[in-house]
Amino acid sequence: MTADTCAALSLLHAPPIEAMEPMDVSTYLRSHIRNVPDWPQPGVMFRDITPLLGDPRVFRVLVDQFVHRYLAPDMRPDIVAGIDARGFILGAVLAFELGVGFVPIRKQGKLPAATVSESYALEYGNATVEIHVDAVRPRHRVLLVDDLIATGGTMLAGKRLLERLGAEVIEGAAIVDLTALGGSRALRESGLAVFALLAYPET
Repeated sequence: MTADTCAALSLLHAPPIEAMEPMDVSTYLRSHIRNVPDWPQPGVMFRDITPLLGDPRVFRVLVDQFVHRYLAPDMRPDIVAGIDARGFILGAVLAFELGVGFVPIRKQGKLPAATVSESYALEYGNATVEIHVDAVRPRHRVLLVDDLIATGGTMLAGKRLLERLGAEVIEGAAIVDLTALGGSRALRESGLAVFALLAYPET
């Protein structure tokens, strides 16, 4: 059974979705993002994706936007890598739909076998992410997935990890891009193509 057939069969079990014009998809998804003011600190508007995941119809529309993009022959990955922790949600589902494997990029100290690590700067201090040394092979085409792009530090660290193992990161994908924080611009300047469904120019 081909990967395309597997993806098609999985759609048979999805809740029915009313016909929707392509131009309406972003508006539909955006209407299910919950805006939480002053969290995690005053002055920050948090974009909460959990309502997208809790409604099966909305979740199906969300996943389909990525599936249709990455089923294209020139965009198809060999494997999907998800960033700890919300990148695991979309990344694992997308890998399943595409019929490819999934690997986690985790916070330091969470993976049990031999790892390579990459540190990146936060506003105060540093953070480190890790991946198993055998997670990908040289020349693997990898799709790197997270829920949201803010400053871009975590995704850039993930890209560097995968490239250190010899993989080619074909694109960094996210649901939300907080463009005002400059992360997607920094990622593109690093050579990583970026795709996000929803852009928020305001913080």
